Amino acid sequence: MEIIEWIRMLLGGALLLIGVVFFLVEMIGVFRFKYVLNRMHAAAMGDTLGIGCSLLGLIFISGWNWTSLKLLLVIVVLWFSSPASSHLIARLEVTTDENPKEHYTEKMIGASADCAEEKEEK
Repeated sequence: MEIIEWIRMLLGGALLLIGVVFFLVEMIGVFRFKYVLNRMHAAAMGDTLGIGCSLLGLIFISGWNWTSLKLLLVIVVLWFSSPASSHLIARLEVTTDENPKEHYTEKMIGASADCAEEKEEK
């Protein structure tokens, strides 16, 4: 029985370390990238994967109880809300960009202009 406890603790610790690595990569990406959408992508992916791995590690360490069920529900909520909120923020950046020719190709500029025109009509 002690072997199972050790395996569970090692697996939980490994998942926590993987989560920390994802957070470190996210932090490096946020500071190194120059354009806001690239920074946001690094932050969103790092948060989703880092929090997911870290909370899974905590679930393995705590065992199967009510706390692990709550942590699992937090993972589910974050996995649905983080990408959706990142997408909405990215759309806001694209529609309010003051210098689109510097950031996008011609095809993307047309789509951005269409979104801006729709906004002006409202």
